[in-house]
Amino acid sequence: MTQSTSHTARPTWVYKASLLLAAGIWGLGTVVIKSTVDTLSPNWLVGMRFMGAGIVLALALLPRLKRLLDADHLAKGTILGVFLYFSYWCNTWGLTDTTASNSAFLTTMYCVIIPFLLWVLTGQRPTRFNIAAALVCVAGVGCVSLAGSTGFAIRFGDAVTLLSAVFLSFHVICTSKFASGRDMLVLTAVQFVVAGALGLAAGAAFEPIPSFATLGADAYISIIYLAVFASCIALLLQNVAVAHVDPAPASLFLATESVFGVLFSMVFLGEVLTKPLFLGFALIFAGIVISEYLPLRAARRERVRKANDVRTPDAPDRAFEQGEAENPLGGQK
Repeated sequence: MTQSTSHTARPTWVYKASLLLAAGIWGLGTVVIKSTVDTLSPNWLVGMRFMGAGIVLALALLPRLKRLLDADHLAKGTILGVFLYFSYWCNTWGLTDTTASNSAFLTTMYCVIIPFLLWVLTGQRPTRFNIAAALVCVAGVGCVSLAGSTGFAIRFGDAVTLLSAVFLSFHVICTSKFASGRDMLVLTAVQFVVAGALGLAAGAAFEPIPSFATLGADAYISIIYLAVFASCIALLLQNVAVAHVDPAPASLFLATESVFGVLFSMVFLGEVLTKPLFLGFALIFAGIVISEYLPLRAARRERVRKANDVRTPDAPDRAFEQGEAENPLGGQK
């Protein structure tokens, strides 16, 4: 799908707007889950969401699935589906005991967790940016935990939400590993169906079966929103846009999901943003920027510097001869 748009002449701002729209859809998704989790238990909600998304995506990709679906895609998609299920089950379960605002920001901790998880799994040491981001985010989580209490206490819902970020980190790492040589849309369809099947099976085994006949229209609208918009459409917007936007700003645009989550929770759920919460959210968002944006920007500057050195190794001497020795790179820092 992304290839079909690779040669269009759309301006860059269109793709950046697509990333913001995807982040907004996911941010609103947190509010939708929070408002629905009292009607549908976590496993049933996760199961219906992803089974619906899997069916919609499979129908849209039917010719592609017939051509590319094989044992390898099924195996890798199943692994991704397991991590996807546990991540969203924990996230949905956490929303039964925390606010949508807390959930929106604590879930984005996966951006900071991934480098340290890679260190454990592969021995790849975290950078100074990763360490700084972790320290800032830990301070932010501390502010969130202290908000509204007389001492440091992480409530159950916040702890489960942080666990969902750990599972999401595994999902992101596996996705990166499995992407090479495989069709990501096919993998996505498979993992949606697997996550949905796990949710429905766990719901049938451990949770009361919902009375589908008596569910209100709001519950079904929420499921449709989560399946179609927060899963399929937002994913498509992201896949198309990241092919046209540099990784550094793209990661920053996607990180605004947490900001949208807070804004929508205040508008639709009446949640109040206290000073400790605001400080905590600001620190967590700063940690995400440090972890995701700054390393990519530093790497890009280093590539530009090396490219300039290769192209004009004697540029400083020529610049000096021309009276421009003060800044041979023309103002670039």
